[in-house]
Parts: sequence; C-alpha cells; structure tokens
Amino acid sequence: MIEKGKISAYQMGILMFPTILATALLFVPSITAQHAERDLWLSPIWASSIGFFIVYIVYQLNKLYPEMSIIEYSTHIIGRIPGKLIGLVYIVFYLHVNGIVIREYGEFVVSSSLITTPLVILLGSMVLVCAFAVRGGVEVLGRCAQIFMPGVTLLFLLLIVLLIPDLHSNNMFPMMEHGLKPSILGSIVPQGWLSEFMLTSFLFPFLSDREKGMKWGMISVVAVMLLMVLTNFAILFLFGGITGDLVYPVMTAAKYISLAGFFEHLESIVMAIWVASAFVKISVFYYVIVLGTAQWLNLSDYRPLVLPIGFILLLFSLWAAPNLQELTHFLGTSSTFYFVSVQVGIPLLLLSITLVKGEKK
Repeated sequence: MIEKGKISAYQMGILMFPTILATALLFVPSITAQHAERDLWLSPIWASSIGFFIVYIVYQLNKLYPEMSIIEYSTHIIGRIPGKLIGLVYIVFYLHVNGIVIREYGEFVVSSSLITTPLVILLGSMVLVCAFAVRGGVEVLGRCAQIFMPGVTLLFLLLIVLLIPDLHSNNMFPMMEHGLKPSILGSIVPQGWLSEFMLTSFLFPFLSDREKGMKWGMISVVAVMLLMVLTNFAILFLFGGITGDLVYPVMTAAKYISLAGFFEHLESIVMAIWVASAFVKISVFYYVIVLGTAQWLNLSDYRPLVLPIGFILLLFSLWAAPNLQELTHFLGTSSTFYFVSVQVGIPLLLLSITLVKGEKK
C-alpha cells in the first residue's frame, strides 16, 4: 500500500464532520431557505438519507475490496480501461471540487475580513499549509481533526447560545404551510454536500478497526445532520423570511450578538471556526486527490505529487468562477446533480455490477 499510516474509525468520523460542514454551514441555510422558506430546518433531515446511502454503498464495496480505494477496485470490477477512465473522472472531479472549496474560503475571508489582501495570496497560503499536512499522511490529518474539531464545535455552539436572546420561535410558523414539497425541494442542495461522504472510500482501507467503519460513518452523518438542523433553526428564528436573501447568514448572525453592551463583535470567532474547518476540509480533499493520482499511476509513493498538485489546485480555485455571485449560483442550482451523479451514481453502479457478477457465479 502507498499509505502506511492508520487511523481509527472514530478519527475517520471526526475527519468527515468538518469535511461536510465547513462550507455547508456558510451557504446552505440561505440556499435552502430560497426553496423551503420556513421549513428549511426540515431539509437537512431529508438530505441526510443520501449520506446514509453512500456510507452503506462504500462500506459494502470495501468489504469486497478491503485494501483498495475506488480508484483501484473499479479496474477489478469493470476492466482495466473503463476502470482507469472512472479513476480519471474522480481525480479531475475532486480537483474541481477542491478548487471550488478553496475559492469559497478565499472569497469569505476577503469579503469578511481581509478586504485589501489579494485573493491569490490567501488561496496560495492555505494550499501551502494544507500541503504540509497532506505530506504527513492520513495519521496527521486524523490528529489535526481530533485537535481542532472539539474546540471548533464548542465555539459554534457557544455562538448559538449567545444568540438565544434575539431568537424568535414564531418565525417558524405556519409550519409546513404548503406541505412537505418545499422542504424536500430545499433538501436537494444539501444532498450535494452530504454525498461527499464518498470520500470515506479512500479512508476505509487505512482504518485500524475497519469493522467499526460503517458505524462511525453513520454517526458522522447524524452529527452533520443535527448541526445543520440546529443552524437552520437559529438562522430561521433570527432572520425569518429574509434568510434566503443573505449570502453568509452565520456571519451576519454573529454581528447580532451583544451582551451587557460590551460582549459583541464576535465575527472573529466565526472566522476562526471557518479557517480551522476549511483547513481540514481542503486537506482531506487534497489528500484524496494526491493518493488517488498515485494509485491511478501505480506509483510507490504519493508525496512527490503533493506540491505539483497543490499548484494545480491553486489554478483550479482561480478558474472555479469569475466572482462570488456566479459561484453561489452554481452551488444553488446545478451543483447537486454534478456532485450526486459522480459521488453516488458511480459507486452504486459499481456495487450493482459486483452483485450481478456474484449472482452469476
């Protein structure tokens, strides 16, 4: 195996937690509100089904090919050339998706804090820091997540607690005024984020307790879903009907916190949460791209690819969209079909072919 490191199933669950939520908490509440309106708190519950589904599919494939990622076992299932094409699709796909994530990070920091800093400096510095983590391997990523995520989660929950005096529960009424349809439509975009649990395909082979892999994968889906529901509740109770008009509702919400006339302007806490979570998310995607490329090329070590792929990621982040408005439009419209078709459709097809072959035998 190219990677000699090992992580526990618990560490994998913690790794996936910010990998989904880092960008979802920034954009999903407003995008969901455009379709679900007052029922936006229901949408993550419906969307979580795609997370449970993809964890189950990946786990079943890993049971059949325990030492391989999807880049490797696709050639065993459908043949060398079609399998290599699928591997190439995943490498390019994750290059593009991580480029979008890096661009989201840069746009948020520039618009919220470092207004005069050139975007390329912010993007390049984050890619460089993530490159050091990726070179360290999967164990370094697992430990980074273990260090950062408990504190980040507590800070985020603290923000919501401090918002309680400004929350108004009557903003959620009338509940389900138009039935379930709006909340189901609102769940379409979060499904794209939750389909990123496909990344566990690259982590399962390195679990020291693989039999607990599906358990912690499912727990991670539940944790993501609960925090998304809690966030949507807080944003809905605070902003009501104007939620869909906000670009960064969580950052806007932090500006409302004011206790005793001096405990206020806590946007820096949101920025700290965002930077730490984005670091983990970008690093996980970055690691998957580097590892997958090395597996696709049949290399013995992935580390020589880290810096060249980092430069390519920087280019993809600059090419991802001409501006924040078009990037947000893409995330709120066609991105879900793009994410789900690659991250759910292809693994489901591979598992179906494997089961058919098994029945024939």
